[in-house]
Amino acid sequence: MARAAARELAAFVVPGPEVARARGIDPGAAGLAIADTPRHASVLVVVGELPEGLRRAAAVAYAQMPRPRAVFAVGAENVSPLPGPDVSAALGQEDLEEGVVRLREMFAEGAFHPNAPEFDVPAIRSRTGYVCPMHPEVVREEPGQCPRCGMDLVPREAAAGEHGEGDGERDHEEAPSGEHGHAEHGAHDDMDHGGMGFMSMVEMTRDLPRSSDGLQMEWVEVPFGPLFPGLPAGLALTFTLDGDTVAEAEAERGIEGWAPLEGLSGPAETFADRLSGLDPLSPVAYRLLASRALENAAGVAPDERTGLARVGALERERAASHLNWLAGFGRLLGYSWLEERAGELQLALLWSAGPEEVARLAGEAGELARRVEWTPLLRRRLGGIGTLPAGAEASGPVARAGGSAADARRDEEAYRRLGFEPVVLRGNDALSRLRVRLAEIEQSLDLVSRAGSVSTPVVAPGGGSSGTGAATVETPRGLATLNLILEGGAVVAFEIGTPSARHLKLVKPVSEQREVADALVGIASLDLSPWEVVR
Repeated sequence: MARAAARELAAFVVPGPEVARARGIDPGAAGLAIADTPRHASVLVVVGELPEGLRRAAAVAYAQMPRPRAVFAVGAENVSPLPGPDVSAALGQEDLEEGVVRLREMFAEGAFHPNAPEFDVPAIRSRTGYVCPMHPEVVREEPGQCPRCGMDLVPREAAAGEHGEGDGERDHEEAPSGEHGHAEHGAHDDMDHGGMGFMSMVEMTRDLPRSSDGLQMEWVEVPFGPLFPGLPAGLALTFTLDGDTVAEAEAERGIEGWAPLEGLSGPAETFADRLSGLDPLSPVAYRLLASRALENAAGVAPDERTGLARVGALERERAASHLNWLAGFGRLLGYSWLEERAGELQLALLWSAGPEEVARLAGEAGELARRVEWTPLLRRRLGGIGTLPAGAEASGPVARAGGSAADARRDEEAYRRLGFEPVVLRGNDALSRLRVRLAEIEQSLDLVSRAGSVSTPVVAPGGGSSGTGAATVETPRGLATLNLILEGGAVVAFEIGTPSARHLKLVKPVSEQREVADALVGIASLDLSPWEVVR
């Protein structure tokens, strides 16, 4: 049995498969089946160093995994509060495959060891609390009656540290009126419940606002993420559900513990390297942003050859990023063939040696785009989903899918020389964003071929350069801006603006008053990267 388990290892990847692919590794090609939930996984694969918030989420995921189970750290050293890695490997495909071989040996030899250690962290501990069936915000440590309706409290398991009315948290009815956009829950307190026996649902809900379908229901807060399949890795959402409709949506700003801007100031010659670590999903774009700002501060202008090489590198990353998004979007929609094929093309593009190989992949990407366009029912599934209100602040593919031609590349001489024009559609919904990205994949691969190079040389200012610099880059997700101060060859201060920081505000309009499934599709269509949103 142990040998059988070793042959079929399933992996839950943290932070997510898209981060693994963006870093150039493919767990599937190494022999690990990708599991959608921890309960279907035998291996927790940790890719790269994780911020504190994601390490805690990973510990919860690990606790949900059935035994036998293992932790496989790929390019990660600090995995606490997880147990120490059973197998570790460097961040590379060959190292990953060697690590999987060691995992198989470990499972075959000791999968059912009788002395397997227990795993327990505060985040996964539970306690028994007592809750009112009709007022879930009323939670007590001991049995009793609800102070609002008189019903007997019923036992339930609660997460460690969870509190409700009666053990530290303020009463819900003390909240300022309208804080949740909902009628006050305390409005049912004066109901006659006939000796606290049977409670009429008509009476219980008579003062609540009506849903879009005319029903009156209690609202429930439900968390999604930060490890939810189909959503960007690290994105944490809270939906307030009115039945199956999202009444309110909130997106957590950034990833807890992710503070890459701290310590980025310093020597100018390594500033581009440091800034490229801001977002693992688009490191080339941020490396280029830093290079341009430094050159602007020092009064240095790159030559024509350097400009074209940068176009090639940035457009390869754009095409790879869009394919990465397409793979995740296919996963959310349930199209396994799309997830698999888009992921394969993305990795092939990242591993490509130069423009010639990119040109070959362009034909395959075009075939994929046409297959997606002709996928049955896809238009009906995505059309009208995730629409934005007039005047919504957007950039990149989200803006261009809404009829805007805004694109920083139009102002760059290297792009004008290549005859660049932005892809613009007018649907302003999830379907049009899909189509814009499909068209941009083909356009970007064509630009790479014509640029003739895919390198990103850094023209660092010499010696003790000083000045102020500003730069913009049209990243795969939209416009990024950087302003910095250079003194004596060192960056002493800077300010950065990223597309996902702006697009985080769009979560509410694309999801509220939508059914949960449509809300998730609308949010996924924005292609948010929580990594580039600094808390």
